[in-house]
Amino acid sequence: MTATPAVGEVLVLNAGSSSLKVSVHGRGGNRLWSDQRSWSITATEDTEAVLDAWLPEALAAWGDGLIRAGHRVVHGGERFTAPVRLDEEVLEVLEGLVPLAPLHNGPALRVMRWLRGWKPAIEQWAYFDTAFHSTLPPEARTYALPARWRAEGLRRFGFHGLNHQHVAESVARRAETEGRPDAPGGEALRLISCHLGAGCSLCAIRGGRSIATTMGYTPMEGLVMATRSGSVDPGLLLHQMRRGAAVEELAHDLQQESGLLGLSELSPSMKDLRLAAVDGHGGAQLAIAVFRHQLLQGIGAMAASLGGVDVVALTGGIGENDGALKQELEQALTWLGPFELLQVPADEEGVIARHCAAADA
Repeated sequence: MTATPAVGEVLVLNAGSSSLKVSVHGRGGNRLWSDQRSWSITATEDTEAVLDAWLPEALAAWGDGLIRAGHRVVHGGERFTAPVRLDEEVLEVLEGLVPLAPLHNGPALRVMRWLRGWKPAIEQWAYFDTAFHSTLPPEARTYALPARWRAEGLRRFGFHGLNHQHVAESVARRAETEGRPDAPGGEALRLISCHLGAGCSLCAIRGGRSIATTMGYTPMEGLVMATRSGSVDPGLLLHQMRRGAAVEELAHDLQQESGLLGLSELSPSMKDLRLAAVDGHGGAQLAIAVFRHQLLQGIGAMAASLGGVDVVALTGGIGENDGALKQELEQALTWLGPFELLQVPADEEGVIARHCAAADA
């Protein structure tokens, strides 16, 4: 996808654990060009090699027209609850946050530093997945932990905030267009945003504000994901540690060998598992069943937080594309009463581009 380059356009970089998505947007947020590359997060050299061999040539047509870059950053910790312009001090603080989301924050930082070296004139901004959840009330963000732990900032942060924000804005625009911006009874629109992909989380949104979510201090809590376990009994982890498991071993197993992959012993891909389940693969059938069970439990919890539901929106790779899941949810959630079930394409990059273009407005 290409367009005639112009001055003042925005570069958006979304660094993940296995790939980097890059796009160029106009000041209105419209996508003018996009591409992505796979990489390994285990080696800085591999990251830089991918970038060196790809982006300078791919972006050559834009020349000096790119004046600003926006990066998706998964974890902003307690300090970053709004977008921030990057400088050396901010980069150093972000380095300290890498252990909270090592699969994402680390690669994002490497991209930031690479871009500073390649195009130092481009103004860089960080946009945080945790920021949208800064509106969580105390009862939703506080863990029942000792006071000395809570004093260290150990609390629920929530993630996928950029896309949950996009879903909230999209649903609100749709409701306004249809002439029904408010829910029955005059209450603000009650929305459950279901981000279902390699990572999965739910967010209860009332009037465009996050009031509850399933991910916590890190992106490991909550629903079953592609290779992440989601919530497990902390006592289970203590048991494994008493048996001699090292911290790094636990981290690897919980983040890279659990979830749909661990349950099925076949694949982390829901598409693959659907096909295998039809052929009678027991592991695939179990993985789908556990995924669906925890998703339904989570939706019930979000509905309780909202006091009812007007819209359930499915987004992310699974949410947008798994027709079987949509049908299953339609059947299983009839107890919720009348509500609308939508599929909303994810667009984290679009949210970043719109806000980045307006950063100095």
